[in-house]
Amino acid sequence: MKEMNIGLEAGARESVADALNGILADTYVLYQKTHAYHWNVTGPQFPALHTMFEEQYREMWAALDELAERVRALGSFAPTSGQAFSNLASIASADAEPPQAGQMVLNLLEGHEALIRRARKALEAAEQAGDVATEDLLTQRIQTHEKTAWMLRATAA
Repeated sequence: MKEMNIGLEAGARESVADALNGILADTYVLYQKTHAYHWNVTGPQFPALHTMFEEQYREMWAALDELAERVRALGSFAPTSGQAFSNLASIASADAEPPQAGQMVLNLLEGHEALIRRARKALEAAEQAGDVATEDLLTQRIQTHEKTAWMLRATAA
C-alpha cells in the first residue's frame, strides 16, 4: 500500500486513532445498553422512554460508522470483535437483568457523561496533532452527547 501523506505525522495519526478507538468502543457499549433498555423498559413511562431510547440508539449507530471510518482514514484499524470493544471501553455494559426504568435513565446519563469526558480528552489529542477533521467530528459528538445527557437529566428529575 502507498505510504500515507495527509499532513499528519504517523505518531500523531496513531495517537488520535487510539483515542478515537476508545470513543468508538464506549459508543458501541452505550449503543448496546441503550438498545437493550429500549427493548426492556417497562412502567408508566414506557411509551416516552421506549421512543427516546430508540432515537438515542439510532443516532449512536450512525455515529459508530463515522468514528470507525475516521480511524481508517488515519491509517489505523477499528476494533473488530466484541472482546476488543470490551477491552477498550470505559463504560460498563448493560446489567444481566434489566433495571427499573428510572435506573435505566440514570445509567444512560452516567454513560453519556463518561463518553463526553473521554471525548474531551480525545479532542485534546486531535488538537495537539493538528487534526482538524477529527476535532470537528469530536466536537459534534460532544454536542450530541451533551444534549442527550441534558434530556436524560431532565427525565430523571
